[in-house]
Amino acid sequence: MNHLSCNFKFAGGSDDGTFSGYGAAFGNVDSYGDVIAKGAFKDTLKEAKKSGTWPAMLLQHGGGMFGGSADDMMPVGIWTDMSEDDVGLKVEGKLALGTRRGAETYALMKMEPRPAINGLSIGYRAKKFTLGTKNNEPRRTLEAVDLLECSIVTFPANGKALIDSVKGDIPTEREFEAWLMRDAGFTAQQAKAIIAGGYKTLRNARDAVKSEDDLLEVINRATQRLRA
Repeated sequence: MNHLSCNFKFAGGSDDGTFSGYGAAFGNVDSYGDVIAKGAFKDTLKEAKKSGTWPAMLLQHGGGMFGGSADDMMPVGIWTDMSEDDVGLKVEGKLALGTRRGAETYALMKMEPRPAINGLSIGYRAKKFTLGTKNNEPRRTLEAVDLLECSIVTFPANGKALIDSVKGDIPTEREFEAWLMRDAGFTAQQAKAIIAGGYKTLRNARDAVKSEDDLLEVINRATQRLRA
């Protein structure tokens, strides 16, 4: 079984153990010299949603090459959704907070001023790939893979596979600025202006924001006024 890694984050809301991120990023050469192509997960995701048998959520690949125990192979939660977008393999999951390992993992992911663990990594079997023939080409371009599991890891092989949203945290100014440019379509200058013009006040009044939905509603109203 092969591994390819990325990172993740948490979003505002209740402390229910849910988070999202990218298990793999397209077009990015990982530390093993492999690159994954868009569409590589198409068949395996279709089969998972049809059969109801999803890739496992493990911690550190269940011990990986170091030979984990039966406890290491025990899942720490479940993946609730997986899909491909232009960035990579988008994943949403929920940790089992009623278990020791699930609760510990969640606590490490939410630490301030930075998470103690924020990597994601996939375990897969390569079904179709093209070998590089030149020194400046990837070792392999993965065109179709059989996805077996997606793990929360400390050291991801692919630096662009990240946990990007964890329920329970109001995003930092830097995270919100990145969201404004990535998802809301603002320029860097506009995003900085929005931050300077009121986001600090919003964060100081976070007790008035009861959920992620409330925060997004405030943001949506503000961006609509700015666009007008």
